[in-house]
This record gives sequence, structure tokens and C-alpha cells, in this order.
Amino acid sequence: MSPVPSPVVRKSFWRALALTLLVAAANVGLWAFLNRPVQIADWRGEIHGFAFNPSQRYQDPTKQLFPSESELDGDIRMLSQYSKRLRTYSSLENPTIPRLANFYGVRVMAGAWIEGRSERNERELAALIALARKNANVDRAIVGNEVVLRGDLPVRELITYIDRARAQLRIPVSTAEPLDSWQRNPDLIRHVDFVTVHILPYWERVPRKDAVGFVLGQLASLRQIVDQVSPGKPIIIGEIGWPSNGDRKEYAQPSLADEAHFLRDWFNVAAREKIEYYVMEAIDQPWKEQLGGRAEAYWGMFNANRQPKFSLTGTVIEDPNWPWKAGLASLLALLPMFWFARHFIRFRALGLAFFLVLVQLSASILVWMATLPYDFYLSPFDWAMLVLLFPAQFAIILILLINGFEFTEVLWRPRWLREFKPLTPKPGDAQPFVSIHLACYNEPPEMVILTLDSLAALDYENYEVIVLDNNTKNPEIWKPVEAHCEKLGSKFRFYHLEPWPGFKAGALNYGLEVTDPRAEVVAVVDADYEVRRDWLRALTGYFVDPKVAVVQCPQAHREWEHNEFRRMTNWEYDGFFRIGMHHRNERNAIIQHGTMTMVRKDVLANTGKWSEWTICEDAELGLRLMKAGYELVYVDELMGKGLTPADFKAYKSQRYRWAFGAMQIMKARWDWMVSKTSTLTRGQRFHFLTGWFSWFGDALHLAFTLMAMLWTLGMVLAPKYFTLPMYLFLVPLIGFFLFKAAFGIVLYRVRVPCSWKDTIAASVASMGLSHAIARGIYEGLWRKKGEFIRTAKSRRIGKKPNPFTSVSEELLLFLAIVACVFGMVNSIGINYVEGKLWIAILSAQAIPYASALIGAWVAHRSGDAVG
Repeated sequence: MSPVPSPVVRKSFWRALALTLLVAAANVGLWAFLNRPVQIADWRGEIHGFAFNPSQRYQDPTKQLFPSESELDGDIRMLSQYSKRLRTYSSLENPTIPRLANFYGVRVMAGAWIEGRSERNERELAALIALARKNANVDRAIVGNEVVLRGDLPVRELITYIDRARAQLRIPVSTAEPLDSWQRNPDLIRHVDFVTVHILPYWERVPRKDAVGFVLGQLASLRQIVDQVSPGKPIIIGEIGWPSNGDRKEYAQPSLADEAHFLRDWFNVAAREKIEYYVMEAIDQPWKEQLGGRAEAYWGMFNANRQPKFSLTGTVIEDPNWPWKAGLASLLALLPMFWFARHFIRFRALGLAFFLVLVQLSASILVWMATLPYDFYLSPFDWAMLVLLFPAQFAIILILLINGFEFTEVLWRPRWLREFKPLTPKPGDAQPFVSIHLACYNEPPEMVILTLDSLAALDYENYEVIVLDNNTKNPEIWKPVEAHCEKLGSKFRFYHLEPWPGFKAGALNYGLEVTDPRAEVVAVVDADYEVRRDWLRALTGYFVDPKVAVVQCPQAHREWEHNEFRRMTNWEYDGFFRIGMHHRNERNAIIQHGTMTMVRKDVLANTGKWSEWTICEDAELGLRLMKAGYELVYVDELMGKGLTPADFKAYKSQRYRWAFGAMQIMKARWDWMVSKTSTLTRGQRFHFLTGWFSWFGDALHLAFTLMAMLWTLGMVLAPKYFTLPMYLFLVPLIGFFLFKAAFGIVLYRVRVPCSWKDTIAASVASMGLSHAIARGIYEGLWRKKGEFIRTAKSRRIGKKPNPFTSVSEELLLFLAIVACVFGMVNSIGINYVEGKLWIAILSAQAIPYASALIGAWVAHRSGDAVG
């Protein structure tokens, strides 16, 4: 018989379920709000006429792909239910339209396409004349469409074609141009039987609410010009409409609701004013996007699948499919949200709600991206971008959720479940023997001597110090350290290892061999650390618990207060130990680092010692001990302080080594992460798989930067083949940058005791490492072995080098991005939303490289020891 859940368990279950359902319902509400019905004046009459391009979804007349007669018949039959007039643009293409239209009682204003090729012009003109003579329902003719606007022919040549058509036809003849062409060429008015004008407020950047008034104003202006030349000559609007999608033109926003609003308002006004017009256009033409931009594909009252985009009566909804999209997004997020709420019900309600909303928004974005093909006519380029960016955006969302979890736990936990403090030993408590290992390579002897003196002053009886000088060539560097060890007495032993393999791990393994047999604990400290007297006394008590294998203190620094570079790096390091280590410690998943750490000696020896195959032997050991089932204790107390890297070169090389080593560990221990038989807990796997995701974000950043620069180069130099990505692809990227920055800043302000100035400086320092981390990730994934590069904590130099030598790659990338931004502004401009977003993304991509330059300059200006 299964146990009955306690009231507390039942209460937490229902609380988690209620919160999950509330967020899911709010998601549906948000979709509903964004797609709330728009009230528009009804239209119940007949539309005067349609501009008719009959290409089907995947047809393209520029590639000689035309609809069949049955497809034409279906289109005309459909349109005849709304209007009895059609306008065509070419008489050579689809010449059966007038005959098919006649069957449905539809009259045709037939067009001849006139351009710069005289041979084709002659054939078009002949075809127009033949169609008009053969089909009685062809009641008007249009010779040329925006020929003057495009500059295809001089006005006199166009007039010649018009006059020839008028001479051979018994129907009214005109040509079609926007108002500006008629204003500049009033003589053209004399050679037409009626004036056909195109009035498209969207292209004039007129907001939709003012569009009908704008059309009437344009008509009034044209009327004045026409009456001065040929009083009373009829005016017909050959194209009028609004796109349902595409690029924003300043105040003109393409949308389905705006298209419906404009056309329904216009139909009522045109009927009242008795204006003849042809809607631009009957059916969406996706092939036009390559000719005039994204909006060109979306002018139809019907989509390319021949479905009406909106009703002519009642309310209009921007996305009629929003209910199933909203439902799918809520369903997709439901189980993850409930799982999180159930497992972390102890978090404060605001924190739970925040993270559940983040999960739900992520699901909505994924659904939104996945359903783009249902809402847009994606070109091969768009499909390529979707296929490329969807996995990348999925990874970005994962990174955002991982950061969001840390943000939520740090800000809204009631308390830390695993929080450890320094212990106060009682009189008579046993002191385990501790062997302190100090590995050094080519370190300034006075710095090592300071560390040794602090170890000699420890308030502890049972310990030894083993100094392991690893391959230092110059005796003037290691001999003073050896002499000082002799001076400090029998507790201090010095070993000069040359030649010696295995980098720092190799030296530490030698230290294990010469460790006093009495030792129960091995402590490791870096050569630049000045330790607190009570370090061992306050922490060794944790080893009373046989499950504890590691006791770790944070890295901390000294002598940074009056050096601007060391100050910014100090606070950058501090963020991880005040935020990330606590977050990981909750699930016994801390990153062990190679200083201020204590390890149970027999566990270290029996599980494989220090791994010499990786340049991050400390982190690998911590993971190995977790797999063996041991506890790692993190005590957030500054028990020792070292020096920050001496300059930006050293700062970068250290972070590169960490990233490279992390990839070595991930490759070698991948089966530990994914195997069902692995003894690592779910929390440990989570942190070791996702803990490096932010670094993968830096690697993705470099890849995106290079691709963005190449694509920008293509858009500037070959705009025919390279176009701006849809803004829908770009908005999530901008959102990711903003959210990630906000998470970091808020956490710093809450957890790290520094000023706003220091917070910003630490952020600059962190971002400046992005390129070094990216290189470490890629090389760590590609290469098997890496070289352990000592992090210089001080330098003796006679003359300061160029500050940007250490960041030459970042400088080149920064200058290349700046060039791309200038190229965009000067070629494509900033009139399109996509253009502005692309420039914003390029600018955001430049921030890490600019930060590296700032960091290098600050380090140069701050200086270091000079001799």
C-alpha cells in the first residue's frame, strides 16, 4: 500500500499546478492581446477592380514559370465573386486571361509591358492590340507601367508607343505612372484618353491612419494638373493598396490589420466619391520580393494559397491562427514549468513566477519561429537563415534559461540549503595532518617567499609545506626560494624538478609521492597567495565527515585597490565566487580550483591522483570525486589572497586555458554526463553540462560575428544576391543580448559588494575575455593536448609594449565590424527595420572586442612592476 501524501506535499503540489496553469493561461492571454480584434468599417459592395498578377505560390514569370489555364480559370472565378474588373500588365504573358474572364462577366484593362528592349516592346504592343480586337471584354488598354518612373525609355518614345496603340484601337488607351511622373511630364497627359495613376501611401511612408486622406490629396493635386492640360479627362487609380507584411517604412507599418483597415476604409470612400480604382493587388506574389523588397510579396487581398486574408465585414485579427499557436506554446511549456515549480516550490512566489514566465516565453518564441513558414513566403535565403538560426536560437534560449535559473535561485531562494561557514575548533579536537603543496614555475622569488612566510605563520601544529619548483631554468629565481625553505625549518621542503613532465599536475603528483605518510589532507595553494593564520584550523574539521573529499575556499586578491586594471579584474573574478559557486554548491557541483583547496589524501591517491592529460587538473579532480560519490564543501570565506593577472595578456591566457581545459574534460568525461549508469546526480550533470554554456555562447558569438561580417560584405558589394534577414530572425538575438546583460548586472548589484562603477568595469573585463574564451572552446574541441601557460602575476619590463599587441585579433575584428556598420549606413541605409536591427546586432557584436581594447588600454595605463 502506497503511503498517503502529507498535507504539506499535497499543498505544494496544488500550489505548483496552480502557478503553472496561471502562467499558461497568461500566455494565451498575451497572444490574444497581441491579436485582439480590430473594429473596421464594413464593406458589403463590389470592389471596383483588381490589379491581377496570376503567378502561383512557386511560379516566377522572370524564370518563365507561368500558371496553367486551369489555374488562371480558378483565380478569375474566385475574383469574379468580388469584382467584375481586372487589370493585367502584360499581353504576351498569360494571353488567355481575357477569354477566361469573359466567361465570368469580367472586363479587363489589358496592359502592354514596355521597357528598354524594343523588340519585346513591339511584340507586347502587337499582342495587346490583338487581344483587344479579339476580346470584347477588353475595354481599356494600358501601354507601359511606370516606364517614366523607372527611366526605361525617354518620355517621347513612350508617347510614340501610346499614340500607335490609340491609332489602332477603339478603346481608351493610357499609361500608368505615379503622381510625380505626371507632374513632371504634363505633355504625357495630352496623349492618353484617361490618366492612370498609382497611389500607394505605404511607399510614401504615410501612416495607415492618414493614408486615405493622402490618396484623396494626391487625386486633388493630379486633378488640377490634368484640368490645366486636358480639362475633364478621366482619372483612374491603377494601383492602390497596403501590404500585409514586409519592412516598415518609417511611419508606414505593413500588417494584415492595417491592410484590411486601409482597404475597407478606401472602398467606402471611393464609393461615396465615385472613384474608379484597381486594388494593388488581387493575390500575393512571392516572386516579387526579389525585385523590390520583402513587402512586394504581400500586397494581395488573397494570399498565395488563394485564401482571403481578411473578411470585408466584422472585426479583423492580425494572426487568425494565434489560438492554436498559443495553445501549442502553453502545452510545450506546461510539463517543464510544472516540474520546475514542483521541485523548487521552496523559492519565493515571485521567483517561481519569474522563471515560469521565462520558460513560457521561450516556448512561445520557439513556436513563433517554427511556424514562420505558415505566415511568410520564405525565399531560399530565408529558409537557409531559418535552418541555420533555429538551432542557434534554440541554444541561445537554453543559455538564457540556464542564466535565468541561476538568477532566480540567487535572488529568490529563502536560504541556501548547503551553506558552510568556518568552524570553531573545541579544545582537544584532533588536528589532521595536512600536507600543503605549493607548485611554482619561474615565479618571482620575493612573491613566493611572501606566501611561504604566511604559511609559516599558520595557527596550526600538524602540517608540512612541500614547495615544487617545476622546470624553472634560471637558478637565480629558484635558489632564493630553496634557501628560504631551509631557513623556515623542517616543516618546509623544497624540490627543484627539471626536466619534469605533466605541467602543474605532474609536479603535484610528485608532491604526493614525497608527502609525509601521516598526512590525511593535501592542501594546494598558489605561489602568490598570502593565507590567513586560521585557514587550516577553521576548515579541517569538515573532514570528520568521511563523505567530504574537498573543502574549497574562493579565489581572492590583494593589492588591487589602487590599480585600475587589477581592480576591474578582481571584481570580475569575485562575481563567480559570490554567485556561480553558491548556485552550484546547492547541488554539490562546485568547480574545484587549484588554490585554497583541501583534498582528502587517500581519496586523491586512490581515484587517480592529479590528471596530467588536461590543463585544468583541478576541475577534473572535482568532477571525478563527485562521480565517486563524495561531498565537496564550498566555504565562502576569504582564507587567502593572491594577485590578479599582471596585464591583459596574462588575463586572457588564463581564461583561454580554462576554456581549453573545460573542453578537454567534457570530451573525456562525456559518458559520465549522458550515461544512464553514471553515478553523478542530475544536479551535477546539469551544472557540468550547462556550466560551460555561457562559454559556448562566446564561441557562438565569434561564429555569428564572422558570418555577419561576410553577409554584410555580400549585401554591400552584391545586393542582388544578399538581402537583409527578416526582422523576425533578428529580434530574438537582440532580446538575448539585453536579457543576458540585465541578469548579470542585477546579480552583481545584489551579490557582489562593489560600486556601480566597479560593476560596469567588471562587466567590461568579462566581455573583453569573449574572444579568448571562444578560441579556447574551438581549439579545445579540435585539439587533444594543450599547453599549460603560467598566469603571470607580475612582470619586470624596461619599456612598456604597445597596449594592443595582446589584443591584435580583437582589434582587427572590431575595425572590421565598424567598417561593416559604415558600409551598411552608406549603402542600404537605416530606413528599414531590418537595416536598423542588423546595425544594432553588428554593434552588439562589437562590444566584446571593444571591451578587450578597453581592458588592454586600462592595463597599459595602470602599469605594473617596472625594473
